[in-house]
Amino acid sequence: MRLTLPLAASTGAATDYLLLGLVAVSLAVLALVFGLMFFYVVRYRHNSPIDRGAMAEKSFRFEISWTIGTLVIFFGLFIWGSIIYVRLYQPPGDALKIYVVAKQWMWKVEHAGGQREINALHVPTNTSVELIMTSEDVIHDFFVPAFRVKRDVLPGQYETMWFRADRVGTYHLFCSQFCGTAHSNMIGQVVVMPPKDYADWLTTNAGDTLADQGKGLFVRYGCAGCHLGGGTVRAPSLAGLYGSPVPLSDGSTVIADDRYIRDSIMYPKQQVVASFEPVMPSFANVIGEDDLVRLVAYIHSLAAETHG
Repeated sequence: MRLTLPLAASTGAATDYLLLGLVAVSLAVLALVFGLMFFYVVRYRHNSPIDRGAMAEKSFRFEISWTIGTLVIFFGLFIWGSIIYVRLYQPPGDALKIYVVAKQWMWKVEHAGGQREINALHVPTNTSVELIMTSEDVIHDFFVPAFRVKRDVLPGQYETMWFRADRVGTYHLFCSQFCGTAHSNMIGQVVVMPPKDYADWLTTNAGDTLADQGKGLFVRYGCAGCHLGGGTVRAPSLAGLYGSPVPLSDGSTVIADDRYIRDSIMYPKQQVVASFEPVMPSFANVIGEDDLVRLVAYIHSLAAETHG
């Protein structure tokens, strides 16, 4: 019977080391406290010849050393954990982007090539994978124990997370945030495949790409009339936008990533581009999360065409 939890992602090893460090420090403190308790129980036991009347000398040097020592150890663990946390949410620039939309009670996965999955996620080995996640209803939590990754998936915004799987196999996917009566049924699997098999899987399940689907939506919702030129309304061009800095009317600058583009569609008056009027209507409660994924993918493709 196997008692250890498999580790199938190289990015998860740091989490295991951190947990081992926490356990080691906790056991050391536990051993010290109970060791001192046992020592004094034996030393001052009933009928012990030890003189209990003499005043003990107070040693501030020992107390200060003990306090500083434990502070340094636990502060070091805090910094160690913070570094791992920050790295987990800073994916490499060449990471494979996959969109995940959570809904009571399923995981809907969309690949850039148009491949769609329900409660399953296919990924290649030894490839950095970035998940761009949102929820259609309540808070969910994307949790793959074998990868040591877990992230809250919130309604109304994008959350990102990345991993690098290095072991072929099929691994459990859970929602670890109580999300309603059928929460226990919101489970799935992550299938890690060799790169060649993954390429074959993409080809077999190929359809219209997300960008192609988004292009049709871009026209249907009237975005093309303003943002592709030729319209009567002056609006920012979207060609080459993705990944570029955007100056805002309040003097700040943001990077046009997936989160910024989504928020600009849903809440256009929150971050108004400098030198443009806030005339764009909000598409909140008009465009669903699935269509938003396609629109974002299309705007992303405009940058690729420009730089290409």
